[in-house]
This record gives sequence, C-alpha cells and structure tokens, in this order.
Amino acid sequence: MPVLTSVSGFPRIGRDRELKKAIEGYWKGNLSLQEVRSTAADLRARHWKLQSRQGIDLIPSNDFSYYDQMLDTAIMLNAVPQRYRSLSFDDPEDTLFAIARGYQGERGDVTALPMKKWFTTNYHYIVPEIDYSTDIHLASTKQFDEFQEARALGILTKPVLIGPYTFLKLARTPQAEELSIDRGLINAVSGVYASVLQRFAELGASWVQFDEPYLSLDKEKGDESLVTALYTTILGTPHAGVKVLLNTYFGHVGDIYEKLALLGFDGIGLDFVEGREGNLTAIERHGVPQTTTIVAGVVNGRNIWRNNYADSLGLIDALRTVTDHVAVSTACSLLHVPYTTQGEDALGEDVLRHFAFAQEKLVELRQIADLVDASDDARRGSSVLHDNQSLFDGSRVAADPAVARRLADLTDDDLVRLPDRSERQRLQREELGLPLLPTTTIGSFPQTREVRAERARLRKGEIDQAAYDDFIRGKIDDVIARQESIGLDVLVHGEFERNDMVEYFGQNLHGFLFTRNAWVQSYGTRCVKPPIVWSDVSRARPITVKWSAYAQSRTSSIVKGMLTGPVTILNWSWPREDVSHELQTRQLALAIRDEVLDLEKAGIRIIQIDEAALREKLPLRRSDWHTQYLDWAVPAFRLVHSGVKPTTQIHTHMCYSEFNDIIKDIDDMDADVISFEASRGDLVVLDAIHDAHFETEAGPGVYDIHSPRIPGVEEITRRIREILAKIDADKVWINPDCGLKTRGDAETWPSLENMVEAARAIRAELER
Repeated sequence: MPVLTSVSGFPRIGRDRELKKAIEGYWKGNLSLQEVRSTAADLRARHWKLQSRQGIDLIPSNDFSYYDQMLDTAIMLNAVPQRYRSLSFDDPEDTLFAIARGYQGERGDVTALPMKKWFTTNYHYIVPEIDYSTDIHLASTKQFDEFQEARALGILTKPVLIGPYTFLKLARTPQAEELSIDRGLINAVSGVYASVLQRFAELGASWVQFDEPYLSLDKEKGDESLVTALYTTILGTPHAGVKVLLNTYFGHVGDIYEKLALLGFDGIGLDFVEGREGNLTAIERHGVPQTTTIVAGVVNGRNIWRNNYADSLGLIDALRTVTDHVAVSTACSLLHVPYTTQGEDALGEDVLRHFAFAQEKLVELRQIADLVDASDDARRGSSVLHDNQSLFDGSRVAADPAVARRLADLTDDDLVRLPDRSERQRLQREELGLPLLPTTTIGSFPQTREVRAERARLRKGEIDQAAYDDFIRGKIDDVIARQESIGLDVLVHGEFERNDMVEYFGQNLHGFLFTRNAWVQSYGTRCVKPPIVWSDVSRARPITVKWSAYAQSRTSSIVKGMLTGPVTILNWSWPREDVSHELQTRQLALAIRDEVLDLEKAGIRIIQIDEAALREKLPLRRSDWHTQYLDWAVPAFRLVHSGVKPTTQIHTHMCYSEFNDIIKDIDDMDADVISFEASRGDLVVLDAIHDAHFETEAGPGVYDIHSPRIPGVEEITRRIREILAKIDADKVWINPDCGLKTRGDAETWPSLENMVEAARAIRAELER
C-alpha cells in the first residue's frame, strides 16, 4: 500500500495576503462582510485544490481562520465571555473580532482577550477565558461547514481541531490563572469533541486530526489522567468509519508516548524535526500498536530550507523496522512558513534551490513518499534523490575569517558590565534627571500610508535618497514636537525609516538575504517578512546612528536609541541550519555591539535593545532551558551592551510571553530597564517580579496597542496603581505595551495623552 502523505495545516493569509487585505478593508469600512467571506472561500478552495494537485492524501480543513484557531475552538465550545455576547452583534465575525481586538463604540467598550505566543513560534494565539458560569456545549458549525465546502469541490479533507487537552491547558480564568479542571469540565469538553467526531462520521470523513502540541511539554501532576479521561470518552463514542489522528509537534512526547499508544488512536503524529531523538527512543522502547499508523513529521514546518531526503528516508526506514504503518507529514502546520518561492526571482536560482516554502514543501512530501515506496535500485538511480543530495554535499558558503577572529578573541570579561547594576542606577538617576514614573513609548510610531508610499517611491526610483531623507527628517521633527507637547519624558525618533524591526537591521548587515513576498502570519491580520541568514554575519555600516543623532539634535529632552537585539534578530529571521543558533547569535551580538558603542559616541544616553523574541524560543522541556538556550542567549545580550559607560542607560523590551518562569534569567541579562507587554495578561507577571526581588527597573505596559480602543485616564490610572502595589515607584516606568507602528494617529496620540495625564496624577500623589 502506498505511503500516505499528510499536511498538518496550510497558510491561510493567501499568496498575496488576500485575507489580510479583505479583513482590514472590512474594519476600515471599505469592504462588506460578504466580500470578506467570499475572499475566504476562494482562498480555502484554492489551497485545497493545490494540495490535491500535489498528491497530498490527507488534506487539512478547519485549519482556516479569520483570526486564530484557538479563538475558533473557544467559540466552538461556547467559551465566549458574557461581555462580548452583550455587544449583540448580528454577525458572528464581529463578535470574533471584538474578542480578538477589543471594541469601543455604540454597543459598549470591551478590551480584547489576552494574546500569547504559540509555544516556540512567533505566532500569537488568543487565550480562551473560562469561569464557573461558562456553559460548555457545541456552539459552532464552522468545522462541519468547511468540510462540506471541500466535499462540494470533490475533495475529501481531514478536519483539524485544536485538541481538548491543549485547549484546557492554555485556557485561563478571568483572573488570568490556570484552570481548575474538574470532572464536570472534563465531561463537558470531551462530550463536545465526541459529538464533533460523531458528526464527521455522519458526514463521511475518513480521518479527523486532533492537534495536541501541549503534550510536548513537561507533564505536571494529573496531566496523564487528564489526557486519559478526555480521550477515553472521545474515542469510546461510536464513530464508525472515521480514523482519529492524534497530532503532536514542536518537540517529543517520550514521557507519555506509551500511554498514548494504549489509548487506541488510529494514527499518532510525531515531530521528527524538533523531537527526533525523544520520539525515536520512545518508539524503540515501547513499539507501535498493530492498528496504529505513525505519521512521521519529517518536513520542517518552521524553517524554509530544503529537506535532506537521505536523512528523512533513513529515519523512515528506521521506523519501518518497528512498524509497517508509517505515513509522512509536515512536522507541524505550514502556517509558520511563507506561501511559495515562486516570484522570488531576485534571489537567483542558485539560491532559491536551497529553499522550500509551503507550496514547495508539498512537493517534498510527495517526493519523499514516492522514494519510501521505491525499491533500493530505484532509489539509487533516482535523479530526484541525486539532485536533492547535491544541496548538502560540501559547504554551501565559505566562512568569514574576520568574524571568526572576533569570536575567538572574546573573553568572559566581554560579557560583564561594570559597575554592578545598583551603582549604575544611582549614577543614571543623577545623569539623566528623570522624574518619578518616567513616561516613554516602546519605539515606533504609526507607519502611515504616506510613510509606506514614500518608501515605495524611493525603491522604485521616483525620488532620490536626498528627497527621501528630507521626508524622514520632517516626520522626525513632527513626532519629536508632538511628544514634547504632550509631555513624554523620554522620546523616540519614531522609526519612520524602518520597514520592519528585523528586516531593516538585516539590510545593514553582511550575511542576510531578503524576499519580495515571503509573508508569514504573526497574529490576526499582522504579517511579517523574515529575512534569511545566508552566511556569517557582521555589520556592513552604521545602522541607526544617523537618525537617532538627528532626533536628539532637535530637542533638549532625552531621545532613546532604538535597536533590535541579536536573539530577536535570529528568532525572527530564517536561521541557518548548517551552523548552530548559538554561533549565529554571537555573530549578531558583535554586530549590534558595534552599533551600541557608536550610538553612545554620538551622544545617545539611553539605548533600547529590544529582545522581543527572547522568551518564545525557550525549549518546551525545562531540562533543556539553560543548556540548549539560556546559557548562550543571555550572555549574547550581555555582550551587546557590556562596553558602554555606567551612565548610559540600557533598556530592553519583550513581547507577549510567559515571563514568570524565567524572571531571574531576564534579570541576569543585566539591562537597566525592561519594558514588556503585560496589559492583556492582566499584569500577572508583577507577582513574579515582586517574588524574585527583581533588580531591573520595569515598565509593564499600561495599555494594549494591538486594540483600536483608546484607554481612558481612569483605566490607565488603575493599571499604574496595580503596578505600584507590586513594584517600588522608583523602579517603575510608564509605557504602552508595545510599539505603535500598527496603530493610527487617531488612536495613538489620545492614548498617549491619557497615559501621560495618568502618570502625572499618580506622580503628584506620591510626591506629596
């Protein structure tokens, strides 16, 4: 029987970001909801047909979403808090958008649900909220509608759902605390999933996939019992004709594999990219039930480099010594890679042949499956296998000896900043003269249509560099003046010259390549276009000094220099696979160190080095945290700033993540100030800061910039009081959650005015 091919999920934004453009057009009032629905249906049909043409056997459905699959799952389970129901929208999409983005209008005023990073990716999910009054029942037909939609096109899909275990482990109470999962909640949730499975049996599905990435984390007390209780009910419900695939990814499930194998799944999806050794060991130790298919995730859904067919075939051959039932799959959803390499002609064929985006990974899956089925002689004579192997013979690029020398010359002293932080903070208070509760922003200001249009004109040659620079100077003059007028204490230059906080830096570094249209969804309609690390990295030229120095020359207030840190640049790029992440990060750290020292020489007294993505790549298994990541990621950050004077204040910023469990490691980064996104997480990180006796000054975000709402003075004042209940006032900064790039002027300036007013009111109280 031919080897089955399976795809865990496919990008939904479209080749040209059609979904993003349609939804944002609707939000702006330029498109109708029916036009959005039509665009969505066209995209689903296009993606199903593409996978069918490429010979994929198990094509996913219900992997599509207008915003986020976790949010869709919450809606399916009726886990919609009453404050959103009370808005009484006529269309369910409007309720979904209110949950995801917040709403402020004639129907009411609600903030959005929290948003966090999806495991170790740069994708963000909406955190479901469940309390004692939540009536869990099947409340959505989306998953069935899309299955039938595909059937009408002649395509039998494999419905994909976030599994009940992962959903419950990620959901939170209204107080942002972990759920207390009792028997009633288990029965209610498993009952919904059982009824979903039954309904798919009635509709004629052959496979249904439950995604359980949370199984790749360390297990807590009761976790195995929870998995068993959920799936005993689900699998015990009659579902004749439907096979159930339990799909895991982002790591190994070696500590629970034996239990999973005994539950009676028809297929178990295992990640053999990130969880290779642990999963192989588990299979070798415990075997595979005769009726279970191992769906081997061998095609990387997290990076863009071509698959090494010989390596994948060797792994699958090893699996087939244990079981005859092996399918080949993507290691996770292809949501996390761009759509296609087609159209990226500027890179050249010699470069492009090394890359596989989502569409090309479908080809890889089919070719690997065909090679698995082929005889030994056929494999040896395969031009496909030969051409693939040529990509991995020898070194792809030559090493840069100058970079190697700088790395070799580093000593432990280069990772330590002197004097210690408490003494630096005293000196900085004297030098900078800032008030109590200083106000600032995270860095960027709105990238308006005018800004993007001017950048496009420069790129097309319609204006020269001098004209573009005049435009940027004008934007900086305006934003400096407006910040001064509302009374911000520490200003920023606005970052109008930057297309993206990572791509902009990559364009000024040796070793990077750039695509034209390789967009990836980050959250909702927000897409990013990561650069590619191609070879050794070093700074090609000063990156930010020109505009930071210009901004500082326009004001007597302090202007922060704004940089992206080495860990974030790597994590938000497509990293090399031929050298370690540690080596790439150290190279980046040296490049950014050069920039930090040049900013200091130019008179910039506060320098912010954003490590927005530090937390997201923390390994899922606690035992790997330091040895495989923190032991080199934290020193890399210290290398960046260790050479500055004691009076130069170093800031950093981090995005939506669970900070509590690494709060001491964040303190060890030895920054002087950290700002972080906290408002959508109900500021739960404050307890961790308090309990850890956190030494770094902190700016927990006081309002959510990912929502179009304008927070009032009273709302922000309450936030500041919550912060001061946990952190001493002389260590608190007041700032928004994140940069303001994605917001408009109409939301940005009133929100900042309210923030400054709230900070001044609290400051006056404290100084009485």
